[in-house]
Amino acid sequence: MDFAFDARTEELRGRLLAFMDEHVYPAEAVAEEQRAALADPWTAPPVVAELQEEARRRGLWNLFFTNQHSLPDHEYGAGLTNLQYAPLAEITGRSPQLAPTALNCAAPDTGNMELLAQFGTEEQRKRWLEPLLEARIRSAFAMTEPDVASSDATNIETRIVRDGDDYVIDGRKWYISGAMNPACEIFIVMGKTDPDGADPRRQQSMVLVPRDTPGVRIRRAMRVYGYEDHYHGGHAEVLFDGVRVPAANLVGEEGGGFAIAQARLGPGRIHHCMRLIGMAERAIELMCRRALDRTAFGKPLAAQGVVQEWIADSRVAVEQLRLLVLKTAWLMDTVGNRGAHTEIQAIKIATPRTVVGIIDQAVQLHGAGGVSQDFPLAELWAAARTLRLADGPDEVHQRSLARRELRRYR
Repeated sequence: MDFAFDARTEELRGRLLAFMDEHVYPAEAVAEEQRAALADPWTAPPVVAELQEEARRRGLWNLFFTNQHSLPDHEYGAGLTNLQYAPLAEITGRSPQLAPTALNCAAPDTGNMELLAQFGTEEQRKRWLEPLLEARIRSAFAMTEPDVASSDATNIETRIVRDGDDYVIDGRKWYISGAMNPACEIFIVMGKTDPDGADPRRQQSMVLVPRDTPGVRIRRAMRVYGYEDHYHGGHAEVLFDGVRVPAANLVGEEGGGFAIAQARLGPGRIHHCMRLIGMAERAIELMCRRALDRTAFGKPLAAQGVVQEWIADSRVAVEQLRLLVLKTAWLMDTVGNRGAHTEIQAIKIATPRTVVGIIDQAVQLHGAGGVSQDFPLAELWAAARTLRLADGPDEVHQRSLARRELRRYR
């Protein structure tokens, strides 16, 4: 990337690029060997703790905590702007299984930490945010449900019922990222406290549910295109069966769950798009190396016209996406998430879809190797394809974006 950033960002980029070359890329094979030898496949390989220690030493810890939250930067993170964080998140996307976790910048913990920082009480921050910031525990965000279209949060069926000084939670969630990891100690659960309320966007609330609370049952690990995503703690189906927690575990206010979810998703969407660009860059690099090294029909693949077109089109697409993401980050910094609404939706639509196409061409160029475990492409493809659903399906964002455009002409 030749784009010039401010001095602090460039200095951090240099440190992060060196960290990736010297530690993260070499650790990929090591992590896979260690994970295969673990009795519990959901436990983080030992090399992850080593990477985290080195990241702390290099001042590359909790970079995601941008200063948009008006919180003490020295307490919660580096205090970067979204525009400063964007190129750093892109770099971590080149090794999405290890790099974000090494920097304590991996979802769903990042969104959960931001949520606790913005909406949590002092006691909630002390009990849960502080150990998350130190990576002593992991967390999960429980919103998606198997029986309803969860992209529309008004459909959520999980019930959160006040009973004296407690809340009682009943519901079934799935694809709850991170929940299989034994280090996951806290769930942020979204459900309805007022299912018959007049305003469908004031029916939901969020509560903190410790993993060891009676009635919390991890039923199974959900696969994503056959992968179980061990490095990020998997994606679990979780049953909440008469789970009782103190009323003090409410996050924010009753009826505030929908608004809190939207506040959490805004930064989450842009972080995903930043990392997706790094995934695309990794795919282009692999594509170019393969094209130069492999010969077919008497000449290198790099000499084939169609391969040259793939590489050229991929470079053009990545440069376009990067500028759109950087514009979105700048708008979030200057006019806030609401002012960047159109651009946030635009990158959510364009980035995963485009990156899936780039990775798919890299897979094609690698032949059977592209779908094997010998290259990262198959897992990159699965992750990128899933992100067309993870923060709301493309079609939801297209619908909202189109309505916004049409309003300008009415």
